[in-house]
Amino acid sequence: MGMTPPYLIEVKDLTMHFPVTRGVILQRRVGTVKAVDGVSFQIKAGETLGLVGESGCGKSTTGRAILQLYRPSAGEVRFEGVDLTRIHGEQLRRMRRQVQMIFQDPYASLNPRMTIGDTIGEPIRVHRLRVGKGAVRERVEELLGLVGLNPAYANRYPHEFSGGQRQRIGIARALAVEPKFVVCDEPVSALDVSIQAQVVNLLEELQDKLGLTYLFIAHDLSVVKHISDRVAVMYLGKIVELATGVKLYSMPIHPYSQALLSAVPIPDPKVEQQRRRIILEGDVPSPFNPPDGCHFHTRCPIALEQCKQEAPPFLDYGDGHSAACWRANESGSLMPEVAKQ
Repeated sequence: MGMTPPYLIEVKDLTMHFPVTRGVILQRRVGTVKAVDGVSFQIKAGETLGLVGESGCGKSTTGRAILQLYRPSAGEVRFEGVDLTRIHGEQLRRMRRQVQMIFQDPYASLNPRMTIGDTIGEPIRVHRLRVGKGAVRERVEELLGLVGLNPAYANRYPHEFSGGQRQRIGIARALAVEPKFVVCDEPVSALDVSIQAQVVNLLEELQDKLGLTYLFIAHDLSVVKHISDRVAVMYLGKIVELATGVKLYSMPIHPYSQALLSAVPIPDPKVEQQRRRIILEGDVPSPFNPPDGCHFHTRCPIALEQCKQEAPPFLDYGDGHSAACWRANESGSLMPEVAKQ
């Protein structure tokens, strides 16, 4: 028997480039959008890795490339030691049982012409997990109860549910094939704050009950702090910092991480009034033409000439806290207030 891999998911140098073409009949390639540009990380079984960053930094593309919804341009994605980028056809279809996704928009991710019973039951029938309508129906009702919905709702259509209920349906659909790994693609960003807490708590309960492993993608750092064991910070297609939630939120190394954390409100008026916000100047550069050197140097308040010319290596600074910054040993002075929280 072979040894069990130390990680459930291993992503190495994952790259997702989209060609940009011009012309209608005779198309020619004029450039490349570097949505994901050499991303690497690992996730242990039962762990939640949070992936944060501004809109457009490549978070959702990373999640879709891991699940092979986009076939990566380069790199490896190993699930239990099997490289998903190298399998096709029936082998990939069988592997999809183990890796599922909860989509961001609970309104667009459900077919309005299908009842939720048919929606949740479809993957069960496709993968032949239950035989017969009665068995599928029983499993659908079980899943609805698992996510906190009345099993009698199986005959209703998506438009009859609220946003939070639709997201619970999306969660039930993802769990229908009994996966081990789930990509949660901003599952609460379209919901009210009170509903967000309910969905996050549900995801945690399901993780404990079913032994799930999550990649939790979000831009709300407060939500990520609550649910994640480790957090990866992404900027313009690259991961710039990776650490445990405690380390990242108490002592961020990268200036971009510090800027993101400075924008998180603190529920203490006195502390909130005294602390200094880091306001990043300029817009995020286009992934069509990213800057040379460190991608963040165009907005970084402590950038050196070296930052403009040479990309910093991704180094481990102890206790699993890694970052890619030429001024990592001194950038902590940029935001001392955050380090104290």
